[in-house]
Amino acid sequence: MSSQPPSSDHARHSGGIPFGGGREVHGADAIPWMKARGCIAGACAVTSLPDVSEIGLSLPVWRAWFLEAARLVVESVPAESAALFFQSDIKRDGVWIDKGALVIRAAEDAGAHVLFHKIVCRREPGLLTYGRPGYTHLIAVSRAMKCPDILPLPDVIIDAGRLTWVRAMGVRAAAHAVRFARDQAGATTIFDPFCGVGTVLAVANALGLDALGVEKSKKRCEQARLLTVSPEEL
Repeated sequence: MSSQPPSSDHARHSGGIPFGGGREVHGADAIPWMKARGCIAGACAVTSLPDVSEIGLSLPVWRAWFLEAARLVVESVPAESAALFFQSDIKRDGVWIDKGALVIRAAEDAGAHVLFHKIVCRREPGLLTYGRPGYTHLIAVSRAMKCPDILPLPDVIIDAGRLTWVRAMGVRAAAHAVRFARDQAGATTIFDPFCGVGTVLAVANALGLDALGVEKSKKRCEQARLLTVSPEEL
């Protein structure tokens, strides 16, 4: 990882924490950070873009923000690599917001195509849910990569694993995405521009890959630098 964009809070860990790769966490706004950094050699993106309630924008402004952010994520990795998105749909004023559809639209704007679209259960299948649905989209897109005919990834991931915080993707679900990045996309670095407390980064390190994260919250930055997961959780 060579050139560094301006960052108010940056660290690299390579010892003292039990993981297999290096870890960088940048305290910054992901949008200008990605614009400054450009394409990251050897990287595959695994991320979850913030909900409208997390960034304090009106719904139309957030929708435009989301499309730009998702496009930048796709463009931040090499064309032959992939970007994987965990996104849960929302409802606002009786209207369903399909964030999976937004990811696919942004990917097409970036010249990418869908590699796969999986479902991660947030609640036990068959239960009634209110507000958010009981599932999350897991969508992989790429500008040049083709999905293998045989993909060792279930269509429905029933057990997402431990949640490291209330909005985190499960550790086991993140491991499915990181293994795809490592084994199918050939990634050496996992990039999460909205890394939160660092679930994806910790899973990447546990699976032997370098991890690069960006997080606007100073508190979550510190958590993302220190979070670890055990092999048994993967």
